[in-house]
Amino acid sequence: MTAAAANQSGRRPPHARRLERAGIRDVAAAAGVSITTVSDALNGKGRLPDETRSKVREVAERLGYRPSAAARTLRTGRSGLIGLTVTTYGQEPFTFTEFAYFAEMARAATSAALNRGYALVVLPATSRHDVWSNVALDGTVVIDPSDHDPMVAELYRQGLPVVSDGRPGNCPVTAWVDNDHGSAVLGILEHLAEAGARRIGLLTGTSTDTYTRLSTEAYLGWCRRVRQEPLCEAYPAHDPCAGAVAADRLLARPDRPDAVYGLFDPNGTDLLAAARRYSLRVPEDLLLVCCSESDVYATTEPPVTTLSLKPQRIGTTVVNLLIDAIEGAALPADGSSGQLMPTELIVRGSSQRRPTRTTVSPPRLPGEA
Repeated sequence: MTAAAANQSGRRPPHARRLERAGIRDVAAAAGVSITTVSDALNGKGRLPDETRSKVREVAERLGYRPSAAARTLRTGRSGLIGLTVTTYGQEPFTFTEFAYFAEMARAATSAALNRGYALVVLPATSRHDVWSNVALDGTVVIDPSDHDPMVAELYRQGLPVVSDGRPGNCPVTAWVDNDHGSAVLGILEHLAEAGARRIGLLTGTSTDTYTRLSTEAYLGWCRRVRQEPLCEAYPAHDPCAGAVAADRLLARPDRPDAVYGLFDPNGTDLLAAARRYSLRVPEDLLLVCCSESDVYATTEPPVTTLSLKPQRIGTTVVNLLIDAIEGAALPADGSSGQLMPTELIVRGSSQRRPTRTTVSPPRLPGEA
């Protein structure tokens, strides 16, 4: 019998039956309880004996039952969807998952959301806030918002909880999570100075997000303190070609730096390539550090020292803060809404001077010239 004939006779083929998902009525029948009891047991409601709750959950797990998203929306008023977006480069063709930090952060955020029964919806940087009008979101995570970010302001105006990865500047957010970028940059500059650097340069960005701004301010403040003329090159970080050009400009200067810190993921490879073009040895002639989560830098020649911002921890934390806000959890009693996460400097060969080798000649034998 053909599939069409089977359908016409009221019977479905075996593969169609296998694709059916158990419903709440199936769980109730298998457990010998009412539909209301199943709902209360799975949602932690009602006054049920522990034995009944355990039995219902065991049956639901065995049957592969998953609550209906539509039913949950009707019951709680929430869709179970949360947004994730980068707004700093919202007008530019920027795919943030191509950068290791954003990819790791998004991966951790997705896992944290699923662990709490939510799904993550990723909004490309080139989209505008009106795209979200077609998606029923319970809240949004925004990565590195710029000062006076219009998208963040609009989402907040609509009453959606907004948690930012990065201090939000003048943006209204429910909570934020960030690193202490000022302290991290000062630690890198001290590390390079201890390695013998006397003219430390910076590759930075042209955007107004707090990561770029605070990191650059820390560098400029250090320059004033040690009385070094700043050696900076800024470029639009969403453009990888611009980063290579900026690295070349920095090393072509008459007052070329003898050490460089790059704020962005590709800066390490950009600077290594520029150093080769100018016949500069790393680390003998030029010390290098960049901020990156990529494993590539462990295998470059030489391996490049990197600053890790711990995006997995940040991704998990921002999602949990957002879901807490969605579900009505109160903010800290002291009124604070921000958390600072530690960073880690992973020291490799590019920022360590190699010791000078001394050649010792063997002693001459009597009679040798």
